[in-house]
Amino acid sequence: MSTMLPSRRGVLAGAALLASGAPALADPRYDAVLWRGESKPPVDARAYASLSAAVAAAPANGAKPFRILVTRGLWDEQVVIDKPFVHLVGEDRKASVISHLAASGLTAPDGKRWGTFRTPTLFVRAPDFAASNLTIQNAFDGLAEMTKPGGLHSHDGAGPQAVALMLDKGSDRARLREVDILSYQDTLFPDAGSSLFERCLITGSYDFIFGAGRALFRHCEIRSRPRPVDPVEGYIVAPSTPIDQPVGFVFHQCRLTKDAGTRRASVYLGRPWRPSSQFPDGRYGDPKYVGMSAFIDCWLDDHIAPEGWTQMWYTGKDGNPRTMLQPEDARFSQFRLSGPGGAGSFKRGRWLSASEAAALVAVGV
Repeated sequence: MSTMLPSRRGVLAGAALLASGAPALADPRYDAVLWRGESKPPVDARAYASLSAAVAAAPANGAKPFRILVTRGLWDEQVVIDKPFVHLVGEDRKASVISHLAASGLTAPDGKRWGTFRTPTLFVRAPDFAASNLTIQNAFDGLAEMTKPGGLHSHDGAGPQAVALMLDKGSDRARLREVDILSYQDTLFPDAGSSLFERCLITGSYDFIFGAGRALFRHCEIRSRPRPVDPVEGYIVAPSTPIDQPVGFVFHQCRLTKDAGTRRASVYLGRPWRPSSQFPDGRYGDPKYVGMSAFIDCWLDDHIAPEGWTQMWYTGKDGNPRTMLQPEDARFSQFRLSGPGGAGSFKRGRWLSASEAAALVAVGV
């Protein structure tokens, strides 16, 4: 399979999709406010006791921002954003928290296991979503779970995967600015459309930014968390980018940091996720998924493995569930890295030229 990067024209076309229609977040007026209690809300807007109720009040076919003020507090619910132009604005980045607890291997209210794709705290299924100055988290404590006897583990079919935010089918032109997105495994799932993350904090350990969407991360902190039960602490990205899509996950001027206890040289930048599809001759890894990700002008702490990138298994056409997709068969690259983990030459992943790197971050100029 070809490992050539897409053409400059293709990259710019993909990058333009990330930038187009990005909503502004500076308008001080609000259409709804999350508010509990009997006193008057801090803004002149209709009050709702839950985020789901406030979203339900948004126009079904809105063409301008419907702004919801998320006041300080823990707003514990699983929420679907299925209306266009819903904008969430937090009163306080650390104290305005949208939260829910669900993990793949736990039992859901319907008596079945949650499974990864049902765990997100926040699903976005409509275009032109925006969020700023708040926290979105999955409250499942992955570290505590994996370190207790009989706990859930990543190698299980249904383990500690716990998504905080999913950009699902229908999402496009999503924009998040100064948002903390917190979990432990499979934290952020940009699986559809284009999205822009600016000055955000994203935490996790295994595959904690994954999916098939187009996403630009600009001036973000990507923080790895420790996994004392595993020899490898984790993988930052696991893109499943379709081969005909030139842009997957691009990180520009980001900082790759670590929590205390994360071991040196133990975290890979990423691995290529190849989901399975149903074909006439069976169900197996779909060759159309060839992950794309690039780290450009980023600072890396010493937890990043010297190989840079690594392999990931998928179900082969012969039914072998441990067929390996190598990083050389994906579209993984980097340019001008710095810090303790970026000072050397990675053994895997392609080094970009200056012009190739500029094409990938053209959305930011």
